[in-house]
Amino acid sequence: MSTPADWAAQRTEAAREHERRLAQRRQAEVDRARQMLHTFAAAARAADLPTEPLVVKGYGSRGSARTPLRGWYLRVDRTAALTPDGQFYVLTAPLTAWERLRGTRPEPADPPLVLGAGGKDGDSIPLVDALTRLLPDWDAAPS
Repeated sequence: MSTPADWAAQRTEAAREHERRLAQRRQAEVDRARQMLHTFAAAARAADLPTEPLVVKGYGSRGSARTPLRGWYLRVDRTAALTPDGQFYVLTAPLTAWERLRGTRPEPADPPLVLGAGGKDGDSIPLVDALTRLLPDWDAAPS
């Protein structure tokens, strides 16, 4: 005979297993996106795709800040970018007045397979499409 405590323990274990599987799936997606970005960065360097200075936008259109980084913007709104070493950056942040004046150095982030997923309709774009827009001859197939 099952008790309420047994049922609660089973549900807790099921929730832990579900969370573990979600984390594994998320990590697999990050790994695929990271590999895609490194492959693209190598192809872009080989094609001499010009880089440009990357700028961080403040939340709510509250200014911008220079960064020491150069790379390629992945989104038309310039809120995500890739550097030639294959690192992905989110280029929005809560900027202080000091950062707007002196600049900031963003940290690399885990790349998604879909940029802007979960945002407003029309705001998301598959990573492969964003990369192909930058370098149309790029082969997205894994090597």
